[in-house]
Amino acid sequence: MSSSPACKTERVRTRHLIPALLAAALVLTGCTGGSESSDSTGGDTQQLEQRLAAAKTALDDAETIDISLATKSLPDGITGLLSAKGQGNHSPAFTGKVTVITGGASIGADVIAVDGKVYAKTGFTPDFATIDPKDLKAPDPAALLSTDDGISQILVKTTKLSDGGQSRDGKDVLTTVKGTLPGDVVATIIPSAAADQTFAVTYRLDDDDTLRDATLSGQFYPEGGKVTYTVTLKTSDTPVTVTKP
Repeated sequence: MSSSPACKTERVRTRHLIPALLAAALVLTGCTGGSESSDSTGGDTQQLEQRLAAAKTALDDAETIDISLATKSLPDGITGLLSAKGQGNHSPAFTGKVTVITGGASIGADVIAVDGKVYAKTGFTPDFATIDPKDLKAPDPAALLSTDDGISQILVKTTKLSDGGQSRDGKDVLTTVKGTLPGDVVATIIPSAAADQTFAVTYRLDDDDTLRDATLSGQFYPEGGKVTYTVTLKTSDTPVTVTKP
């Protein structure tokens, strides 16, 4: 049974219409998808940069900073910093406790760093003595609080930023930001860090763009493999005075 002329005409129109609609849909999808991807990527990176810059400003404006810099362990045979914990200001000055590994043994000391000098008192000595932290491949802890070359500088020198999502720390929701740091920047914090290498860094920020902590991983010591340090920071508007012993 043959189709009517009207049906044949409708089928011809449909065959021509479907490819046209598909082509239009592909063009629209391609344009929309490409635009959103480009704007989203660029926008996100810019937003992350702004948040990290705000976190640096908050640290630099604080009267006092409580700081903890620590690694769980160092490779065998390495002399270096295990942990530093205390408080200080941007003069810069620091008072607290520092633990280093040397000769396979862990040595803890009370440390005061002020006016460009570092004083340490261990359980074996009754008084503070001047030391050079570089001999132990450790940083001047006061220098960590410098607004120019301390911890806060890394926030605005991180490249290849990416959003690592959100996580909870108690009641707080934190945003994770991942990136890469040049070795010569990391070496201003841990002097033995390989200046010609790159280091992975992860920041956690709260909703007010306050830095909760930072984790840095890479070759901190020439003789060892990858080491990971975690820096935890807390700011205060109450001034602290640090004087030499």
